[in-house]
Amino acid sequence: MAAITAAMVGELRAKTDAPMMECKKALTEADGDMAKAEEILRVKLGSKAGKAASRVTAEGVVASFIEGTTGALLEVNCETDFVSKNDDFLAFTNECVKLVAEKNPADIAALLALPLNGSTVDAVRSELIGRIGENVMPRRFKRFAGDSKLVSYLHGTRIGVMVEFEGDETAAKDVAMHIAAMKPIALSMADVPAEAIAIERNIAVQKAAESGKPAEIVEKMVEGSVQKYLKEVSLLNQTFVKNDKQTVEQMLKAVNTTIKGFTMFVVGEGIEKRQDDFAAEVAAQVAAAKATA
Repeated sequence: MAAITAAMVGELRAKTDAPMMECKKALTEADGDMAKAEEILRVKLGSKAGKAASRVTAEGVVASFIEGTTGALLEVNCETDFVSKNDDFLAFTNECVKLVAEKNPADIAALLALPLNGSTVDAVRSELIGRIGENVMPRRFKRFAGDSKLVSYLHGTRIGVMVEFEGDETAAKDVAMHIAAMKPIALSMADVPAEAIAIERNIAVQKAAESGKPAEIVEKMVEGSVQKYLKEVSLLNQTFVKNDKQTVEQMLKAVNTTIKGFTMFVVGEGIEKRQDDFAAEVAAQVAAAKATA
């Protein structure tokens, strides 16, 4: 029986990303044969893609596709910023966003089931994960189809905006860039979600109560704060980034252009990134290695 050293276990773990104890067991079963041990792990634990698929994906890119009045905006996530610049990852993303526009999948599961390159999107995704060693997953998309014109704006690859409009295309593109910069949450004040208004009103009530002013004054203060908030988060009421003397609505009216709707995706928005304690992780691995020696 070959002696299984900590160095051998560490080497196998680096190759397979498998847990330390599983690596030791596989090497023992393979009598120290590294290639055979790797094969045993792949059988027991699945491919590298299978393990990577459980990891957090908070990096990635936003891509857009427009053909006529049909278009799509798609976010695809990965684990690191490095992979978000990988040519194969970007090619996969661009193929997926085109499929969203052309095939109109109902959701991410339906997108993954669509045919791609003689296989399925999900199979191509798994093969990509196996090659780059990171989890990759389409996260969300918005498809546009109708009579309205479309423009998109990508700020790098991390912020993507698509705008439905009628009128001047240059003005619509300016609005898309404005949205990326100012991040409105609704088209107009009337479209701001009720829950967002309720949160803002509650904050305003607490602040106003601390003023010690009479109830009727407090009420006016609260209403004033809410109205200020609504103007700040609704696209049409925001000050236009290219001209601080106009609102977006005034700029659009001057060029006879109407914005029908918009969608903005910011990569990783709402995903809780894993905060690794690197020192603790290294210490744990050293302890595990010593245990196998």
